[in-house]
Amino acid sequence: MDFTVKKYRLLLDSMISNGYSFYAFKDSLNSYFKKSIVLRHDVDLLPQNSLLFAKIQAGLGISGTYYFRAVPESWDEGIIKEIRDLGHEVGYHYENMDTCNGDVNKAWDDFRLHLDRLRKLVDVKTICMHGSPRSKFDNKEIWNKYDYRSLDIIGEPYYDVNFDKVFYLTDTGRRWDGWKSSVRDKVPQQDQWLKQGLVFHSTNDIIKASFANQLPESIMFTMHPQRWSKGGIPWFKEFVLQNLKNQVKKMMIANNSK
Repeated sequence: MDFTVKKYRLLLDSMISNGYSFYAFKDSLNSYFKKSIVLRHDVDLLPQNSLLFAKIQAGLGISGTYYFRAVPESWDEGIIKEIRDLGHEVGYHYENMDTCNGDVNKAWDDFRLHLDRLRKLVDVKTICMHGSPRSKFDNKEIWNKYDYRSLDIIGEPYYDVNFDKVFYLTDTGRRWDGWKSSVRDKVPQQDQWLKQGLVFHSTNDIIKASFANQLPESIMFTMHPQRWSKGGIPWFKEFVLQNLKNQVKKMMIANNSK
C-alpha cells in the first residue's frame, strides 16, 4: 500500500541511509550541495497531517519547508507555530490571482495582506504558488507585474531553483509521475528526465532507486501530506478522490491543447 505514513518513513530512511542531507528551501538557495534534499510540503488540506510529517522529520533530525494557504482548510495558527518550533521553515502558499479573479492589482494587495498575517506568526522568507488546477488563472502571473523580492522574499521554487541541477519529484496526482496529468505542477526538464529513465511511479520505485544509488545528487521533493495517511478509510477516500481528480485534469489538459 502506497502513500501511507509507514511508507513515508521508509522513504526518508532510504535517503538517510544513502547519505543525503536535508535542507529547508531557504537554506538551499544559491548553493547546490552534494547529496542534498529539499523536502517541500504544500499544506493544501488537513494541516494535522503536515504536523505529523514535521514531527517524524524532527525525530530523525532533519528539516523541511511547509507552505500554508490562506484558507480555513489549511490555515491553523497553532499548527503553523508548532511546525516552526520543530525547526522547520514555514512559507506562504499563495493563490491570489485565483482568489482575485485575475485582477493583478487586487492580487498584489491580497498577497501582501496574507503575507503580513503569516509573518505575525512566523518568519517568512520563501513563497510557493498553489496550482489551483480548476482555475483559468495561473497564480505565478502576478510576478509579470510585481516583484516578490521587494517584500524581502528570497525564493520561489518555480523561479529560483535551477532544475538543470536539481531533480524534481512531486506526488501530484498521488503518484510520482503525476506531472503527466498535472495542470501546473511541472517543470520543463521533466521530459528530459523521462528520456534518461528518471521517472518513478510509486514510492517503492524511489526507495529501490535510492538503495541502488541511482538517484541524482540534488533533489527537491514536493509532497501534499493530506494524501498520506495511516491507512483505513482515510486512505481509501483519498485514493478514490484523487483518481477522480486525475481524470478531470486529463480532460482539462486535453481541452486546453485543442
